[in-house]
Amino acid sequence: MRATWTLVHRYLGLLTAGFLFVSGLTGAVISWDHELDDLLNPHLMEAHTPGKPQPSLELARQIEQRHPEAKVSFIPLHAGPGDSLGFGVDGSGFNQVFVDPVSGAELGKREWGAVWPISKETLVSFLYRLHYSLHIPEMWGIDRWGIWLMGVIAMVWVVDSFVGFYLTLPVRARTPAARGWWQRWKPAWKVRWGGGAAKLNFDLHRAFSLWTWGLLFILAFTAFSLNLYREVFYPVMKTVSEVTPTPFDTRVPQDLHNPILARISYEKVLQQAAQEAQRRAWKEPAGSVFYSQAYGIYGVSFFKPGDDHGAGGVGPAVLYYDGIDGRLLGDRQPWKGTAADIFVQAQFPLHSGRILGLPGRILISAMGIVVAMLSVTGVVIWWRKRSSRERAAAAQRIAMQAAL
Repeated sequence: MRATWTLVHRYLGLLTAGFLFVSGLTGAVISWDHELDDLLNPHLMEAHTPGKPQPSLELARQIEQRHPEAKVSFIPLHAGPGDSLGFGVDGSGFNQVFVDPVSGAELGKREWGAVWPISKETLVSFLYRLHYSLHIPEMWGIDRWGIWLMGVIAMVWVVDSFVGFYLTLPVRARTPAARGWWQRWKPAWKVRWGGGAAKLNFDLHRAFSLWTWGLLFILAFTAFSLNLYREVFYPVMKTVSEVTPTPFDTRVPQDLHNPILARISYEKVLQQAAQEAQRRAWKEPAGSVFYSQAYGIYGVSFFKPGDDHGAGGVGPAVLYYDGIDGRLLGDRQPWKGTAADIFVQAQFPLHSGRILGLPGRILISAMGIVVAMLSVTGVVIWWRKRSSRERAAAAQRIAMQAAL
């Protein structure tokens, strides 16, 4: 039985190694996506014109006037001192425009997540999309092929994490006088630093897998839940627990080339959202508003300046409105709802480490390096054993030929 599971671990590991190597290294970097973007692109992120900022809706109108082919899809409603405002746009050769909130001057624009050309403006977003989708292009009007592929890889990773853990357990003692179970398992947790390259490689793979197993499982499971949320995770959650659906869970997205154009303006949606938030006694102001053309849904997020990641890292409160008739479709409130609702909310914060703030991001960044290292050491173990088997087979053939 153990030999069978060894084969399973070997081939599942080989299947996922390349993907996890890329995902691990990019994950280690994008834990600091905002900080790196600020460092690389101060010409986009900083604005120093003194004075009172213009209303964000007016800035959005100015962007659409300058770029008639573009439709603003995301509007930040307040900027910190010295910060620019980054607007999201659809229907053009770029999807972000940065403006000075006081003068309204356009500081620059870019295609977030662009595959080519890679520049300092697009590097961080290139790595971000590479992390979860490998930049696999749109085919047949669907742009989720890479997301689905990485979701399947994550599912395989979840299974393989249990198989790998099982293989570290000591075999059943053959004699009554054998050492205790823990004494036989204890070496699996240690690294023989002076035992040679082969032993060091094997110990790094086994020991680091054991010491970080819980975190590895969290990363694998949340990668699966995020990439296959609509296709697998949410439908399964509905069958085992009570989940409150968001408007995005109850609608089928439109084809990329057939967007749902809004009939209700941003001004109207923000007015309704402000009234609803006041009725609910929410203390945070509206911090941003977006419109999804694929679903025909507006979302108004409520947070204080600089707190867009929300309470405990699970994101801000959001009100959702229909883009056609303006009716309230639902809400999202951090840390509220059923146990399943909170579990769903926690998936991205757990995966990114933001649920623990800065210490969590440091930990997840380090885990990205661990994941890449485990992928490499696993392949090296397979290659060494394969080479050893080939040498043994060759020696056996030579011995048989000599005997003849």
